[in-house]
Amino acid sequence: MKKVLFLYTETAPYFMASVERLVKDHGVEAHIVRWPVNKEAPFEMKVANGITVHERSDFNDTSLRRFANNLAPDIILASGWVDKTYLQVCRDARKRGVPTVMCSDTAWRGGLKQWAAVGAARLWLHRTFSHAWVTGEAQAMYAEYLGFKRDRIKRGFYTADLDRFASLVKQFGVKKSAKFPHRFLCVARYIPSKGHQYMVEAFAELCDADQAGDWELWCIGTGELHPLAHEHPRIKHIGFVQADEVWKYMEQSGVFILPSLYEPWGVVVHEHAAAGFPLVLSDAVGARHRFLKEGGNGHCFIAGNKASLKKTFREVIATSDAELVAMGLRSTELAMDWGPKEWAATVMDLIGDRNG
Repeated sequence: MKKVLFLYTETAPYFMASVERLVKDHGVEAHIVRWPVNKEAPFEMKVANGITVHERSDFNDTSLRRFANNLAPDIILASGWVDKTYLQVCRDARKRGVPTVMCSDTAWRGGLKQWAAVGAARLWLHRTFSHAWVTGEAQAMYAEYLGFKRDRIKRGFYTADLDRFASLVKQFGVKKSAKFPHRFLCVARYIPSKGHQYMVEAFAELCDADQAGDWELWCIGTGELHPLAHEHPRIKHIGFVQADEVWKYMEQSGVFILPSLYEPWGVVVHEHAAAGFPLVLSDAVGARHRFLKEGGNGHCFIAGNKASLKKTFREVIATSDAELVAMGLRSTELAMDWGPKEWAATVMDLIGDRNG
């Protein structure tokens, strides 16, 4: 039986669904070392048979290295390079010829800070990681600059739980075809980079100018900016919702919106595309390159630009219900070519590639 060790920061339901599929399809033994649960997103996650979760706080640097050495995994996958002991564990395994994978959603932006990181990382990265597994093309470009050869870079590190979200298309389909919900839904933490402030201001201004028809805006999430959220009769701030309860709000909503000012990827985009939502995304959302076809299944607007967003709001509001339903179906088509099954197969491919 193959053993897989994940050295992780925050775990999320979509990640656990992928690991569960890995265990189910390939019979591996999976171990996850994770940081403490994020207080802004305290997801309750069921742990399937074959998966063991270890808390990072239960290890010091020495005991974590000893644990990994005794486990003798066939592969180690680490999220980024924030945890220095994770890096040392990978270096230990790399010396033994074990595939070690840097998993990252950081996109190449070409700033001075990234160029400096490239210069420094090239001195040690090849001794730590044999492969990079990234989310999309901009992230693959960064991995190349870091010194990974193209045949050592995999794409598709993030995926939605398609079993959960694609099933909602049938569940919602008849109801939404009969009466499409005139409601935008935003699912994101209330932190500055997510762009809530200008989104709610833009929508409130449209409502006050009688340009929003009967549309509403619902926001799911919590965070440092939640207490400061803009109040308006047509805007609802719902707060944090567990993953298995989100469908109740998705059922009553029509169009997904993500106004992020910085969003390297955004699994939530894949999730709502799979569930049959037209998409309204800022141009700072990395996942738009894969899941949004302008005018086909949604619209893109300029991040942080309230005028651009208001224009996009108007375009959606002016679209017929029948066309919005059709756009949602196109979203589902775009979402279905990558999921936990393909993710699990990639892990097995990496295990087999011990020549990195």
